[in-house]
Amino acid sequence: MRQRIAVLGAGPMGLAVAYQLARDGHHPVVFEADDRVGGMAAAFDFSGLSIERYYHFHCISDTGFLKVLEELGLSSKMHWTATKMGYWYQNRLQPWGNPVALLKFRGLSMVAKFRYGLHAFLSTKRKREDWRPLDNVEATGWIRRWVGEEAYEVLWRRLFDYKFYDYSSNLSAAWIWSRIRRIGTSRASLFEEKLGYLDGGSETLLNAMRDDIVKHGGEVRLGTPVTKVVMEQNKVRGIETGGQFEAFHKVVSTIPLPYVPRVIPDLPPDVLDKFKAVKNIAVVCVIAKLRKAVTENFWLNTNDPDMDIPGLVEYSNLRPLDEYITYVPFYMPGEHPKFADADQVFLDKVRSYLKKINPALRDEDFLDMRASRYRYAQPICDPGYLDKLPPAALPVQGLWVADTSYYYPEDRGISESIDFGRNMAKMAAHAE
Repeated sequence: MRQRIAVLGAGPMGLAVAYQLARDGHHPVVFEADDRVGGMAAAFDFSGLSIERYYHFHCISDTGFLKVLEELGLSSKMHWTATKMGYWYQNRLQPWGNPVALLKFRGLSMVAKFRYGLHAFLSTKRKREDWRPLDNVEATGWIRRWVGEEAYEVLWRRLFDYKFYDYSSNLSAAWIWSRIRRIGTSRASLFEEKLGYLDGGSETLLNAMRDDIVKHGGEVRLGTPVTKVVMEQNKVRGIETGGQFEAFHKVVSTIPLPYVPRVIPDLPPDVLDKFKAVKNIAVVCVIAKLRKAVTENFWLNTNDPDMDIPGLVEYSNLRPLDEYITYVPFYMPGEHPKFADADQVFLDKVRSYLKKINPALRDEDFLDMRASRYRYAQPICDPGYLDKLPPAALPVQGLWVADTSYYYPEDRGISESIDFGRNMAKMAAHAE
């Protein structure tokens, strides 16, 4: 039977749900509050360059992403680049990300280097399915036990403190391990990191998925937020948008979990309480267009008392562009006073940080700068995180709810969202 299914959110997960449903012969209708598809992967016009508001890259292990590219005939638009990492520490730019760089790193004892390297190596060798033993382990304690206090203070502390602030002492080791493993396994060799980019950026895939949904009989409605999911007698009846009711057989929500209590207020109280308990980190992400590169690195971790960032990403050192593009994310809890600062505060900080790292940069080298904000950018995954969430198939007939939290311990990513979304579509389609 061809089912009419509402999909809330047109980020990668929502598009993947609708993409799978449409290809399986159903009629998905995607509702998106924004005026474009993509969610955190959406692009914007950056003074003539269409580029993501928040940086994205792809790893060799991103099989879900690569499979959809193949299905859509886009594989030829995928390219792989040998990228470099750096570390800004003690007012010095140092190579990073391979055994030689670790051995030569200045400011760390040989014992600390050995312990750090051993931990990173063993983390990449742990199999993806073997994450459960780390699920209820607190991350900073786990890292300290392996690398020691010296390596933790130099190489890890600021990454935690300037991303999670007061939450940094209660994060899941499984979640941190999955981040180490993903990057560590995207290597051509022990000495060469290899990451991927798509011609035209993420919107090449996202727009192709949107077009494929429509081609197979689905709909994508932009600028159309759902205000309520309507339920009667513990069964989904449809949705409300623009003051109008629309009937649907089923509803699949992929909007950030903190929005769920507002949009689906008639859920059982215990389920609502679980969604309300979910916490997220916000981000103010500054993107700078420059006449010259800051460094030769794609990643640059920072440990500098004058910089309130864990690092930056020089995107044009991955994807060749006419100008040099650098992303500088400021992570913080949404309730932190800093999140209310004006955009100009962050722009001024980035200008000073980049000029400190590369003193050759002049004011005239800054061609344009923008700041984007996302309140629910990163779920705070504490120990045992997944067990605290309601199941994606909620105790309401015809209703599924998930966001990037649900593929914990994996970190949020386009490939992971695609995999989860396609699987959720199959579950929803086959359910009564």
